Amino acid sequence: MHRRFLAPSLFLLLGLGLTWVAYSPGLHGGFLFDDFANLPALGVTGPTDDWLAFLRYITSGTADPTGRPLTLLTFLLDAQNWPASPFPFKRTNLIFHLLNGILLYALLAQLGRLLGYDERQSRTAALLGTALWLLHPLLVSTTLYIVQREAMLPATCTLVGLLLWLHGRQLLTQGKTATGMAWSVLGLGGFTLLGMLAKANGVLLPIFALLIEAVALAPRHPVQHGRARQTHRLALLACGTAPSLIILGYLSWTGLHSVLAGGPVGFRPWSIGQRLLTEPRVLLDYLQLLWLPRPFSSGLFNDQYVASTSWLQPITTLPAILAVFVLIGLAWRQRRRYPALALAILFYFAGQLLESTSIPLELYFEHRNYLPALLMFWPLGLWLADIRSLRLLKVALMLVLPLGLAWMTHARAELWGNVHSQALLWAKINPDSARAQTNAAQIEMQAGRPQAAIRRLEKLLVDQPSQVQLAFNLIGARCMVGGITATDLAAAKLAMQGTPNTGTLFTHWFERTLPVTISGECPGLTLQGLLELIDTGLENPKLSAAGARQDLTYLRGKIALAQGRPDAALADFTRALDLQVRPGIALEAAATLGAAGYPSHGLHLLDHYEAVSGNVMKPGFGMPWLHAWVLEHQHYWPHELDHLRRQLALDARAGSMNTSRHTSPAGTLD
Repeated sequence: MHRRFLAPSLFLLLGLGLTWVAYSPGLHGGFLFDDFANLPALGVTGPTDDWLAFLRYITSGTADPTGRPLTLLTFLLDAQNWPASPFPFKRTNLIFHLLNGILLYALLAQLGRLLGYDERQSRTAALLGTALWLLHPLLVSTTLYIVQREAMLPATCTLVGLLLWLHGRQLLTQGKTATGMAWSVLGLGGFTLLGMLAKANGVLLPIFALLIEAVALAPRHPVQHGRARQTHRLALLACGTAPSLIILGYLSWTGLHSVLAGGPVGFRPWSIGQRLLTEPRVLLDYLQLLWLPRPFSSGLFNDQYVASTSWLQPITTLPAILAVFVLIGLAWRQRRRYPALALAILFYFAGQLLESTSIPLELYFEHRNYLPALLMFWPLGLWLADIRSLRLLKVALMLVLPLGLAWMTHARAELWGNVHSQALLWAKINPDSARAQTNAAQIEMQAGRPQAAIRRLEKLLVDQPSQVQLAFNLIGARCMVGGITATDLAAAKLAMQGTPNTGTLFTHWFERTLPVTISGECPGLTLQGLLELIDTGLENPKLSAAGARQDLTYLRGKIALAQGRPDAALADFTRALDLQVRPGIALEAAATLGAAGYPSHGLHLLDHYEAVSGNVMKPGFGMPWLHAWVLEHQHYWPHELDHLRRQLALDARAGSMNTSRHTSPAGTLD
């Protein structure tokens, strides 16, 4: 028994070591894209160094109704404050990737035995399937993209949940009803909930279990004992069938409702109907990357992906739809004859249900393949492990395929470890992506090559005039080479007129640009010019949402402060607060007034907040509500506001005394 497990264990360790070596160059890369939108939560209310701060942080997530607290919890392994170093985050991601490889090997070996393969073939196939998944270069854009730990943890929970459920099911086949039921419910119920706390696609675990049951288990290993059979059916109904029907029903209702409503969704340039037409093309692109791997692909920036507007526009739309349905149909029809292949195909498409159907997410992201591709290479491993025919060829492939993938992954990881080369290559691969070109331009500016950034941004801005990220960064590059022109400002205004969403981009750019404007370091860029940009945005009907208008109105107040007009600044800050009454913006605005030397105005703003605090925005469903409850229970906002009020009052009193001294008659002061 010991010798039988020794060789597979050694080969598994070898595969894990090879994976670490392949990924190691990428561990020294930087933060990217959505990292900056999520990781700063580590320090929003100060360092996470006590239980009060921990509760504020762990409930601060806004993605999904759950807020993904399990993912947030694991980030504390790497840092407890912000800013932080990216290396610990990337290292932990890689450790989770290796852990998932170990769990995947255990699952594939178990499935191989359940399908009737002998021990040697089951373990060899599991090793190969795991190695090809671990070393696949496409998964670099999940493993080395720090924030996508939220895509990795649902895979961890899915693997553990399936293993526990299979253990419980085996106990039920032996007639051990109570313990079998407990393990089954823990696996399917408990780890579905845990997976959802990492990311919403953790909810797909019940569907995966039903597929394994239908394809692999029910035809070969039925639960036959009367009471155990009833228990198994009950567990599968409660923790498998019912959640699966809820998921499918929700996706169907969302899709139907959105298609009937028509028109674009929010700030997306496409409708749900167009998204549903597009996603089959996306899925086939994913499958091509999985089965025809290459070292480099489009990476994180896929905003240039063209949505399908009809069945034949573009022409690949209908063939892609048919291909997806044919693959699913053939897999289901051939599940008895080719169960492993059928299960891999059905598992993959089931894994794409949430992110590639009717929920209005962005069209394309490579990290969406991490969980769905878990079983993808297992059928190939089973074929290679059967060395009764083509022995030399199969043995050669067992060596060449993992090593070839390791080489590609290493090359890709080297790119992820070099922010400059990464940005330039992604810009070359994605010439029409505003995000890719902006990212490359920012890297060029940091490297002291603003002229290259200007050429890059000007070229794409001609075709995409409403892309504010291009127009704003062009101003930044122009400032580095001597100043902006009226043409540059006009391009920025045009972008603000047509953009459907500025997100946090304009705010971050403004915070960097305002000091440069005040100091006069950028000829041609004035406070009045910045104000015109903001006012243009306020006139844009696509930016009519209260949140967008609040951000822009608040920035008007900052310009008024820079112009030495505190009364106007107070008026703008007050209008911004009234658009969405939140204690956070009241605190920030009052502190900004105080820091600028106008503590009395800050006190007036706090007085106004107290008057309108009854209209404070109600938190959304799920984690936002819990976060608001935590803050209320800790008296966080009253404490922060009272502290600021006391400081502003002291500053106002000190300012008044200084003024009194300067205006007193000569000789009256000792």
